[in-house]
Amino acid sequence: MIAIILAAGQGTRLRPLTNNKPKCLVELSKKPLLEHQLTTLKELGIHDIHVVAGYCAEQLNRADITTHFNPNYANTNMVSTLFSAESVMSGEDDLIISYGDIVYEPKVLQTLLLCDAPICLAVDIEWRRYWATRMDNPLADAETLKIVDDNRIIELGKQPHSYNDIDGQYIGLIKVRADYVTQLAKAWRNMDQNAHYDGKDFLNMYMTSFLQHLIDSGWEVQAALIENGWAEVDCKEDLQVATQFWQPRGSTRNAE
Repeated sequence: MIAIILAAGQGTRLRPLTNNKPKCLVELSKKPLLEHQLTTLKELGIHDIHVVAGYCAEQLNRADITTHFNPNYANTNMVSTLFSAESVMSGEDDLIISYGDIVYEPKVLQTLLLCDAPICLAVDIEWRRYWATRMDNPLADAETLKIVDDNRIIELGKQPHSYNDIDGQYIGLIKVRADYVTQLAKAWRNMDQNAHYDGKDFLNMYMTSFLQHLIDSGWEVQAALIENGWAEVDCKEDLQVATQFWQPRGSTRNAE
């Protein structure tokens, strides 16, 4: 098992906390977001960990991870950042892909690891409780995610018309089965590079747009269902509510 953490972005919505550091080094419960992720990955036996850096990349050099660099981090998005680490996608091992601005409890990762579909996404079915604490209108920020039989996802990443369009929220944590890992980059490169995907050009497409492309191309994408136990830090206000829904190791929920 290997893990790739996507941490190239500039984190502009977290300024001034990110004026001089990557978003993944912003502290939550007295530790950087990255440190929380590394602790959880290692606890579940995942030690081959790669981080794709960009903004303030030199700050992510450390002995227990392998760093990669997206030289176009200022002009590209998550998917381009992912394939900056294509060299380690050998297909010999299952692959965990994680956004750099999330934290999650071991039970969340364990649920994902138990999923054996070609692509598995951690999906929070209690998302509305979390979103309601972060914002006044959860529907305005949430994205569609539609699940059918056997927890198979058929749609995600669109603008919902109502809560009926949302069976859960994708949290930015993915597992790719080993026999599909080498096909990821091929699928990406075979997309129309002159097209726009959910309003973004090829190099700036959202990860959800790429996942939807895989679904539309016949890939099986399955939801690993969780009930909270994670947090996203997209702005300073997220730091205030994170520990109501995610428990740092060695802490009690609701303790800062």
